[in-house]
Amino acid sequence: MSGNFLALAQPGVQQLSPYVPGKPVDELARELNLDPAKIVKLASNENPLGPSPKVLAAIREELAELTRYPDGNGFALKSLLAQKCGVELNQVTLGNGSNDILELVGRAYLAPGLNAVFSEHAFAVYPIVTQAVGADARVIPAKDWGHDLPAMLAAIDAQTRVVFIANPNNPTGTWFDAQALNDFLQDVPEHVLVVLDEAYIEYAEGSDLPDGLDFLAAYPNLLVSRTFSKAYGLASLRVGYGLSTAVVADVLNRVRQPFNVNSLALAAACAALQDAEYLEEGRRINESGMLQLQAGFRELGLGWIPSKGNFICVDLGQVAAPVFQGLLREGVIVRPVANYGMPNHLRITVGLPAENSRFLEALAKVLARG
Repeated sequence: MSGNFLALAQPGVQQLSPYVPGKPVDELARELNLDPAKIVKLASNENPLGPSPKVLAAIREELAELTRYPDGNGFALKSLLAQKCGVELNQVTLGNGSNDILELVGRAYLAPGLNAVFSEHAFAVYPIVTQAVGADARVIPAKDWGHDLPAMLAAIDAQTRVVFIANPNNPTGTWFDAQALNDFLQDVPEHVLVVLDEAYIEYAEGSDLPDGLDFLAAYPNLLVSRTFSKAYGLASLRVGYGLSTAVVADVLNRVRQPFNVNSLALAAACAALQDAEYLEEGRRINESGMLQLQAGFRELGLGWIPSKGNFICVDLGQVAAPVFQGLLREGVIVRPVANYGMPNHLRITVGLPAENSRFLEALAKVLARG
């Protein structure tokens, strides 16, 4: 007799839904018999520039060593990150994407009877890492689509071990300033680890977003999480990192899987970190593309949530699911966000100028059909 293995899972796991990534181009091509070369994907906040030539050269050089395990300590990448971020080597934790850093935090600091605090409309991985280890998820209602930091602070109690905050936030693109962050950190109890998720921070340089690194020295209960998947264009290689006190990094390394970042990813991340021109070009493309999308929404009479990421949520004023399906039939993939409590919105990754135009034309066509 077979057992009910859903019922045997932890209660928190039973209540979760699997993470749903953006639809792949090949999958849509198969489903609707479309030419993959003509499909535009603006669903997963990927860098539209393609990989840096310097990154490709570093990967080619590393290929001959594929029979060898990677450097499990990631010394070369950690050294570059420590130098760039102004921290010591032992303050850096490497992850298989920044999701891995969030997972390590959950495994190290959360358990049944404890809780994590995070915002409504925040990254889907926060409840996953919390409930997967049997901890309680305290979801605080958003304010103007963003984090209500005072309300999040008020929700912390003796059983809280982690607070997840994202700046800018995914999927809403909302943000808070340095004063708000400092006020929050000042009042968070010392027993609570604050995870500041800065997956999109490189797109916000020179803006009014705070740099989490400026707060590390003053707040030993702060961990800053970042990734190479977005601005650095390495989404498929999965490289992220956490910056914290040496004590927190040591704890995370106790639960980190051996060789969690592969050799090609390590080499690529080292090259990407030193390619300032690629990063600057990505910012320029993102800034102009964001303006292009906003102008298109304005022309269509649609509202949107202002964003500091490489994506923007458009408010369709109606349930978005039929529009999403209509866009798929036009060969355009975007991201529905009903699972984030935003049924009337679609999240659009900023693409190249021609990709943005193609999306706006398709959106106008689908909306006109009603």
